[in-house]
Amino acid sequence: MYINLEEFKPDAKKLIAVTSISILEEEVSQSSPLDLSEEKFSMMARFQPLLRETMSKSNNGFLGVSHLTLSGLRNWTVPDEVLRLFSARQFFIFLPPKEELELGEPWWIIPNELEEHLPSNRFYPPRSSRREDLIYKLLSMFHPRLFVKTRFGPRGTVACLMATSDLYYAVAFRIHAEFQLNEPPLLPFWFSPGQFTGRIILSKDSSHVRDFKLFVPNHKPLNVEMEWLYQDEENGNSSSELDVDIGYLPQMELESWGPSVLTEIHKKGKITYRRPCDQSSQLVSEDIVWQQEISWEKAAWQLGVAMYPFLKVTYLPPIKAFEQARTENKLVHSIVLWGSLDDQSCFGPGQGLRDIVLGNSLILTLLKNSFISSWSQVHELHEIQNNQDNESHQKLAELLLEKYDSPVKMLLCLPNGTVVHDLSADDLYQVSEERSSGLVHPVMVYKQFLQEGLFRARPFLHRKAGSSCERN
Repeated sequence: MYINLEEFKPDAKKLIAVTSISILEEEVSQSSPLDLSEEKFSMMARFQPLLRETMSKSNNGFLGVSHLTLSGLRNWTVPDEVLRLFSARQFFIFLPPKEELELGEPWWIIPNELEEHLPSNRFYPPRSSRREDLIYKLLSMFHPRLFVKTRFGPRGTVACLMATSDLYYAVAFRIHAEFQLNEPPLLPFWFSPGQFTGRIILSKDSSHVRDFKLFVPNHKPLNVEMEWLYQDEENGNSSSELDVDIGYLPQMELESWGPSVLTEIHKKGKITYRRPCDQSSQLVSEDIVWQQEISWEKAAWQLGVAMYPFLKVTYLPPIKAFEQARTENKLVHSIVLWGSLDDQSCFGPGQGLRDIVLGNSLILTLLKNSFISSWSQVHELHEIQNNQDNESHQKLAELLLEKYDSPVKMLLCLPNGTVVHDLSADDLYQVSEERSSGLVHPVMVYKQFLQEGLFRARPFLHRKAGSSCERN
């Protein structure tokens, strides 16, 4: 009738997560003396594990996926640390680089500098730089093997001002990072949330943090990509191959446990701990009067465009896109995929390619002038197809799904849903791999793809325009 310490640890984390915790009451480590001149606050981690039934490979009982491969995912049920203490000064990285910055104007906290892909066959993150250090300390509360620099782009952390007052900034931010869930002797298993986003309210000298919230958006049915290495021994291949799936993570968030406060040391027996100073306990709590502000939706969109320049083109939901195409007599440029077009987890190795091609100024101009753009997840199209209330919507979904034969498919469609041209991301990625030969550039391939679609659609679009004129 006893349990050992290792058995107790997972239960302890669950208990702590649902127990009221006194702010900033923490034993003082002799090796880490307190700096009483700086305000401190506690950060709380909340986590619900990935729903494995949302992975496509769950449909066949994870056939072909080793039980050991998923062990890191199965065993990750609680945060590595539920509560961690931070100094307000550590959050200086969220201060804007200049005072005259416009609301919504993005700046990079961790720049998106690397262009090449980083290797997948590794387990332990490199040492973080000074600016990366806070991001690492925050996100490693969930899992210790946190990689601030993702293997595929776009990488980094971007922020923008949401609001300003006499004393405070409200800053929105977006982070791309990923976790390694396995350790040797297992092969690597990568867990890549689509994005971490959130906001912070801090004083203009970063001496005080009023509020902090970070989370993985969970309003979409799929929000995490997983990739793992495996050895294809059946075909006599000793080298490691990469497999991939996408799933749904209900909750991954950090939230400040009240505003930052100055602390003082107290002793009770052999235990030394700290509590808020009396004057700090009376911290001003009146509402902040913002002199100027923008909405969260606008700030999030600006951060998305900073990460993905191709979002300068508006991407509509599929049904709305076809309705607008009929109104404007244009082709629909439709991208069908597993995940989300504006998350880091949708294209895998082709993510950088997506940004190079769709973010190219030549392609952006062509899309804005001649197409109505849309993207949709496969499961969304299946839902539309299974909806008996609208036959025309069903038919549109059916026509798009008929052409879907690879993880990411680009389709050019008439306003009635007829596909006149298609291209897979795999084909485009293959072109980029051959790019070093100097024969062709993926941007030119995509330009030709769009122009060929316009050429094939010309008789149908012109006929519609002509008949419209005759009616008038």
